[in-house]
Amino acid sequence: MHNDTIVALATPSGSGAIAVIRLSGKEAITIASTCFKSVSNKDLNKQATHTIHLGHIVEDNRTIDEVLVSVFKDPNSYTGENVIEISCHGSSYIQQEIIQLFLRKGCRMATAGEFTLRAFLNGKLDLSQAEAVADLISSDNEASHQIAMQQMRGGFSSEISKLREELLNFASLIELELDFAEEDVEFADRTQFKTLVERITFVLKRLIDSFAVGNVIKNGIPVAIVGEPNVGKSTLLNALLNEDRAIVSEIAGTTRDTIEDEISIGGIGFRFIDTAGIRETDDIVESIGIKKTFEKIEQSQVTIYLFDASKAIDLLEEVRIEIEKIRNKYPQKPLLVIANKIDKLEDLELAKMQSKIPEINLLSAKTGFGVEQLTNSLLSLINTGALRNNETIVTNSRHYDALLKAFEEIQKVQYGLETGLSGDLLAIDIRQALYHFGEITGEITNDDLLGNIFANFCIGK
Repeated sequence: MHNDTIVALATPSGSGAIAVIRLSGKEAITIASTCFKSVSNKDLNKQATHTIHLGHIVEDNRTIDEVLVSVFKDPNSYTGENVIEISCHGSSYIQQEIIQLFLRKGCRMATAGEFTLRAFLNGKLDLSQAEAVADLISSDNEASHQIAMQQMRGGFSSEISKLREELLNFASLIELELDFAEEDVEFADRTQFKTLVERITFVLKRLIDSFAVGNVIKNGIPVAIVGEPNVGKSTLLNALLNEDRAIVSEIAGTTRDTIEDEISIGGIGFRFIDTAGIRETDDIVESIGIKKTFEKIEQSQVTIYLFDASKAIDLLEEVRIEIEKIRNKYPQKPLLVIANKIDKLEDLELAKMQSKIPEINLLSAKTGFGVEQLTNSLLSLINTGALRNNETIVTNSRHYDALLKAFEEIQKVQYGLETGLSGDLLAIDIRQALYHFGEITGEITNDDLLGNIFANFCIGK
């Protein structure tokens, strides 16, 4: 299946200035040479790798387009095979004409992620690096881009491979002991092995713990903005997004459904959800919106409770009770309490409010006062220390699952060492730990796993 020559559009579909069509396979250069007429009469088959050539794509006597053809010869290419990349004009018609021409010449349309799959099968990337390619393409903020780049350069896989190699060395010595069981000899130094297992345990714990940060960085952090009707939730959302995304009016209950949008703060993606105001109502449509508000609070990782400072100055006890209700219902979720419309209050009133609710954040969504402090407060909820220190952060749920399983097996090994378990039983747990390490980098894999991973790629990558 992976010995034929594949072709696909490597740039987004649709019209544009330039499009790139990619071929990969043993016959890629030969097939391309039959359709390419160089302006200087060059033969593509005789050109050096990593060179670019100007000419035309032709079929019989018909010229389809003037193009630049890039030549990459195996094994020095992305896929490890012969690769041709054709930069043509971005007309959808031209793209399809060139692709159809190569299909007639013997190429096959590439499936999703097949170029990267071939790179993995040919040893150009390990599996975690290949998955990082998809993460890099989908990264939409600085933090997710930084993590994907580090993983694609092999930071995560090299850490796992090093641990696996050291564990494998000890596993080999323990397996050797089994061959000399009758002589009752030990080739593996148990003290040294115990030190290694403790170090592996420490690294696995750090990687597993990093998933909590990595997952929110990769997928964005959902933040629900809640409060009574007409306290300025939509105005706050507009101030955060710096655009009129939500409808704002003096009529209570204007927002009857949730409105979502995402922005990057300090390189981290935050998805803000403007919800319908919480209040007792007989309006059926508004009631549905309020029900959705509580659903969004359930789904969010951070809740912003907003209230109108100008109207609540004499009702601070009621506000405090509402805050406690949310805290008690969602004790694990960070809650930011914000008094909006403070531009309408006097200094003495502000002081009274702060004495009653010490954790309060002051804000005027209309003027923008306090918005920067709010964004700083949001960032403080995320542990970005590992990101700043360029430590390995796990973002992939498949890797997380494999790390948990490896950690479980390593704990069994550690217990076996402490209790003097026999070498044959230790070997069983070590093999299982090695298996789960191998799952991450692709040293142990199967067709179903590869199919699931690469099906999520875009065609042409």
